[in-house]
Amino acid sequence: MAKVSKEMTIGELLSTYYAVCPQIVQVLQEAGMGCVGCPSAQGESIEEAAMVHGMDAELLVEKLNAVLYEV
Repeated sequence: MAKVSKEMTIGELLSTYYAVCPQIVQVLQEAGMGCVGCPSAQGESIEEAAMVHGMDAELLVEKLNAVLYEV
């Protein structure tokens, strides 16, 4: 399985990994990204979303990859 990168869009993340690991939504929500279903968030990169929410994109990507590779 490929790794999540900060350049991926939220939409790409969800369409690629949600079916095999729905817990990625929980990781995003715990990071303060309650707008996962928002149309504008779908085209926003993970890095851009992290910046808007005042968080470290690298840390968020690490958490997403960690939950993906637990499956």
